[in-house]
Amino acid sequence: MSRPAAPARHTPGATGPTAADGTTAADGTALAGIPAPRTGRAGAWAELLRLPALFTVPGDALAGAAATGARPGPRTLLAIGASLCLYEAGMALNDWADRAEDAAERPHRPLPSGRIRPAAALTAAGALTGAGLALAAGAGRPALAVATPLAATVWAYDLALKHTPAGPAAMATARALDLLLGAAATGGGTRAALPSAALLGTHTLTVTAVSRRETTGGSVLAPLAALATTGALTRLVTHRRTRLPAGRRAAAAPGLPGPGPAGPPARTTGVLTAALGAAYAATAARPYAHAALNPSPPLTQRAVGGGIRATIPLQAALTARSGSAGTALLVAALIPAGRMFARRAGMRKVSIT
Repeated sequence: MSRPAAPARHTPGATGPTAADGTTAADGTALAGIPAPRTGRAGAWAELLRLPALFTVPGDALAGAAATGARPGPRTLLAIGASLCLYEAGMALNDWADRAEDAAERPHRPLPSGRIRPAAALTAAGALTGAGLALAAGAGRPALAVATPLAATVWAYDLALKHTPAGPAAMATARALDLLLGAAATGGGTRAALPSAALLGTHTLTVTAVSRRETTGGSVLAPLAALATTGALTRLVTHRRTRLPAGRRAAAAPGLPGPGPAGPPARTTGVLTAALGAAYAATAARPYAHAALNPSPPLTQRAVGGGIRATIPLQAALTARSGSAGTALLVAALIPAGRMFARRAGMRKVSIT
């Protein structure tokens, strides 16, 4: 995602762009001319790192783990930790890279307002990147082999690709790699998770494309394309027969316990996948349609916000499609948890991804 004439903030990392919700600007703060509330040092860092957005991160690794047919374990938790660190590294680096523009256009942001020094933000980005790679290394060599290009994509996006046509593809690549990180850490490979990664990456690419016009509006084609893509992704996720990974198919074979520890029956996961897929479509499609009918900046911003919020039900649907009903429900539970955290933290206007 790059910024048009009146730039919008896009936050890179493992999960995609950051966008407005309602009356907020693309970085989740107040619109131009409306000062952001004063906060202490801890509040400034929470604003810089957009803490409520972290709830969109764990679903990537859990969906990747489910695709391998293996139960999430300690290595999966390490992968989630690595994803969280790399995501936050992207947040800090994003503001550091945009500090000159923010000084003129968003003086209330933590860096231009002086609440956080640019050197501190850059140091945090480097430290978080190192921590993420260390956690991935703890999850095994396959996980580190995925985390390394993921970290490189985050830094390349912030420092070089954000304002280029390659920006949306870089954002989609980061999201897909994050899902593959969970697969590599849990199952030791990524091949089984490639279809899920492709679907999640396509969704991210679509949201990113819409977000490029979120401050200027005027684009009918982007939300229309996003609406069509959402329909196609919903069909691919829900209307395709649920195929259990090899481990779960073996456990459900004749003479072996089907539900057992390997997971619930295919019918149960099929119903759950359909329900979560419907939740994904309902969350994303309506704001896309409104933006297509009236491509004003506020409605375009809401479309981006809707697309970002739809990421979690999509992650949950992909997890359920792989036969992990319990994990899918856990991912879906992150939606209200994230909203509750945002309210309690006093960051209701911070975007959720």
